[in-house]
Amino acid sequence: MERVPYLDLQAQYDSIRTEVLAALEEICESGRFAQGPATSDFEEKFAAYCGVGHCVSLNSGTSALHLALRCLDVGPGDEVITVAMTFIGTAWAISYVGAKPVFVDIDPARRTMCSTKLEAAITPRTKAIVPVHLFGMPAEIDRIKAIADGHGLPVVEDAAQAHGARYRGKRVGQFGKIACFSFYPSKNLGAYGEGGALVTDDASIAQRARSLRDHAQSQKYLHDEIGYNYRMDSFQAAVLAIKLKRLDAWNAARADRAAYYTELLANSSYKLPTHFSDSECVWHCYVIEAPERHWVRSVLQEAGIETGVHYPVPVHLQKVYAHLGYRPGDLPVTERLCQHCLSLPIYPELSKEKIFTVASILLDLERQRSPFSKRSA
Repeated sequence: MERVPYLDLQAQYDSIRTEVLAALEEICESGRFAQGPATSDFEEKFAAYCGVGHCVSLNSGTSALHLALRCLDVGPGDEVITVAMTFIGTAWAISYVGAKPVFVDIDPARRTMCSTKLEAAITPRTKAIVPVHLFGMPAEIDRIKAIADGHGLPVVEDAAQAHGARYRGKRVGQFGKIACFSFYPSKNLGAYGEGGALVTDDASIAQRARSLRDHAQSQKYLHDEIGYNYRMDSFQAAVLAIKLKRLDAWNAARADRAAYYTELLANSSYKLPTHFSDSECVWHCYVIEAPERHWVRSVLQEAGIETGVHYPVPVHLQKVYAHLGYRPGDLPVTERLCQHCLSLPIYPELSKEKIFTVASILLDLERQRSPFSKRSA
């Protein structure tokens, strides 16, 4: 049987190879490798794409989140509310500034921050709120922002998985005081190495973030505060600018593949991603919830189909955060999703035939569901 990779970056590269190699050669000839003209060009284009005034290019999405909290003067003794259903980099940024992560549960359908749980988690120590647009699905950002505004709290959007997604017609990145993106190679808009960005409409935040990423220099060799080496290199910026022109088309192709999965699996007992009329998901991941995930995944693997698990252990139950005192059962919706989630192959070049193969095996397994009760999850 033909192998079905979880992601096929080679197929994407084949479509842009000539343009990418020409751009990289141009940088090599210019000698401007670090924070050169290519990065400024990408910043201008990505800010316009997101519909915001400023983009600060960085070396990772984690760095973007870190600088966002630095720019909001979050520090020791403060609390930052976020979700545990996320990549741990979301929480790292809170820890980096010395603040305490406070985790709230997710909505079971949208799989993003539950706005009703948010209100109860706010305390006098809360300094910021970081909702995550997970799997390409925008969080219920208008309700989250209304609660935040009512308490005078800034919102930082973690949009690491949601490049180009829209909520009520507006692209993510326009709702919070700051929004943060990752350009890790597997992302919808991925670099050929590490990369990230912070976007904002606040000129003073952008100015400070630009300083912090470059050793906090007010001018060369003069440093007013603790800074970092978080610069994006020119190669990554050049690649990202080339890919950005194609991002909407690639996202539309992902949506088409997601719709086909949903069509094929609609009458199964697997829990599928929910469609929301207020949102345009960009399908960074197509995540089903499968009982007996380990068995289902192993059968798919034997058939040559790669899958992912995002994420097997929620952040609040990671050993590194044991000191916060969370226990199993504290965030039941998050924990249930982590136990059952299974990410199926999805990328713009994925053929309908391969999707049909994946769905057919899943449906065959469902017909064998009688053994499920005897297997371990």
